Amino acid sequence: MLNLNQPQTKLSASEPLWKVLIYDRVGQDIISPLISVKELRELGVTLYVQLHSDRDPIPEVPAVYFCAPTEENLGRISQDFQNGVYDIYHLNFISPISRQKLEDLASAALSANCVANIHKVYDQYVNFISLEDDLFVLKHQNSDNLSYYAINKGDIKDTEMDEIIDSIVDSLFSVFVTIGTVPIIRCRKGNASEMVAQKLDKKLRDNLFDARNNLFNADVHAGNFNFQRPLLILLDRSIDMTTPLHHTWTYQALAHDVLDLALNRVVIEEQSTSGGVRAKNRSCELDSKDKFWMSHKGCPFPTVAEAIQEELETYRNSEDEIKKLKTSMGIDGDELALSMVTDNTNKISSAISSLPQLLDMKRLIDMHTTVATAILNAIKARKLDTFFELEEKIMGKATLDKSLLDIITDPETGTADDKMRLFIVYYLCNSQITDADYKKFESALQDAGCDLSPMAYIKRWKGYTKMATGTNHYKGAGTKTVNMFSKLVSQGSSFVMEGVKNLVVKRHNLPVTEIVDNLMEFKSSQELDEYYYLDPKQYKLTDIPRNRSPFQDAFVFVIGGGNYIEYQNLADYCKQKTTSGQTKRVTYGATTLNNATQFLKQLAHLGQDL
Repeated sequence: MLNLNQPQTKLSASEPLWKVLIYDRVGQDIISPLISVKELRELGVTLYVQLHSDRDPIPEVPAVYFCAPTEENLGRISQDFQNGVYDIYHLNFISPISRQKLEDLASAALSANCVANIHKVYDQYVNFISLEDDLFVLKHQNSDNLSYYAINKGDIKDTEMDEIIDSIVDSLFSVFVTIGTVPIIRCRKGNASEMVAQKLDKKLRDNLFDARNNLFNADVHAGNFNFQRPLLILLDRSIDMTTPLHHTWTYQALAHDVLDLALNRVVIEEQSTSGGVRAKNRSCELDSKDKFWMSHKGCPFPTVAEAIQEELETYRNSEDEIKKLKTSMGIDGDELALSMVTDNTNKISSAISSLPQLLDMKRLIDMHTTVATAILNAIKARKLDTFFELEEKIMGKATLDKSLLDIITDPETGTADDKMRLFIVYYLCNSQITDADYKKFESALQDAGCDLSPMAYIKRWKGYTKMATGTNHYKGAGTKTVNMFSKLVSQGSSFVMEGVKNLVVKRHNLPVTEIVDNLMEFKSSQELDEYYYLDPKQYKLTDIPRNRSPFQDAFVFVIGGGNYIEYQNLADYCKQKTTSGQTKRVTYGATTLNNATQFLKQLAHLGQDL
């Protein structure tokens, strides 16, 4: 698209054509995790601006528009035609533009007399936000429209529900057009995921039968002659309500829970220095270009702190080498033997060539130190390690060494939200809580300043689920405390880990991962019977799988909000399979990514509505 919808050639890469990029809020969210400002420059984008901002006319330069085909956006584009803002228009729509709207746009171009200036109009089918190679969400701005609350609120009208379902189906359709394959769909019977599955199946079918307009021509879209089709597993958030509230211990999930990681970016308020200078915000990009992040985002936090410390040591050693070189060059002129000159010349040239890498390493270490310090401060202030360890025990049905009431009544431990999350996890994982016990907890939570409205909803939800399934999914793994932080203590680290437990999490499958494993492997279980089997490529609607060979690729999509804990658990599952010699690739998607605080707020709204 940024190459004006031409394949990129060697020549165009070396000499880009200058252009202007105009996007709406949705387009901005899609582009920002994928392309940095530096990469935009390399692709010849000299200026990038919001569609609805005041823009000056720029003649003779192609303008690339990237926006959703909404009435408001099309109105603004027509206004640009009228005012002759640009000479060359390339219009790219995030999701397909309807015939009617296209005709309106054409008549606007006619009346502005600029039909010849419009060079291309494209439907891009990219109505989703790709955060990683194996992670996507549908919305960032206005994501409340697709939240757990929006789908489950009591007074939702049929028309609203249809809008939500249609919007999810359009986005999932875009995902598979982008990949260029038609999935086999599995979904649970009788909830929002079934509605999405039926509509998506129909949309894929309609597209496959229209020979002229088929977007999946022989699956050669990205040159991927993949003979095995992927599995799309559609799940509702209600399949597991504990994980979204569970305290976490891995780097990426902590960054999301504690620092509000959004679109691969974390903004940290740096402490103000003495002298009345105000605190400034530092924006940290955590993406796939950062090797340290990619190898450590799924690690327990203490391991990450040790790894940062090691990187810092490596950097300091390289820096010392260069400093030594400087001093060795300051030798008296008389003694400068020839051998020394050649020796030092080699050293200098290697030092110069390694400087850019060193500076980049320094920048990354600084950034990760900032992020990790902010997380560490939150862990200490809220005693998050205690919450995490206790919840793991509760989920694993282990005996607790500390009573839950003690933690709820201790003013030093955690925030009101932390205590509420802990109690809901306990409530969901325990089938027998007497009314007397419940009242005790309730008054303790009230004294701790908790908002009890989420419980009204959770109680009703638990009663309903018990009737429906009668089982409890959780098989917690528990944790073990390993010896203290040898590396951090001995080297005078900037991470003061006193009072933080060095917890190692035992590997286990969360409910979502269990379902994925069962469906990919065709394990015979009660669950398989509860899931529809839809194959858009089969002429007849059937619920019986044609062949039962295990799947290698799966897309898991959670309707009503996902989280980094489930994403990481699936990544660990794939790694584990790879070590045992099987290839499994799982991509995790969700309507939105909510952290526990946001999810708790939605539960509170649902409780208040009741």
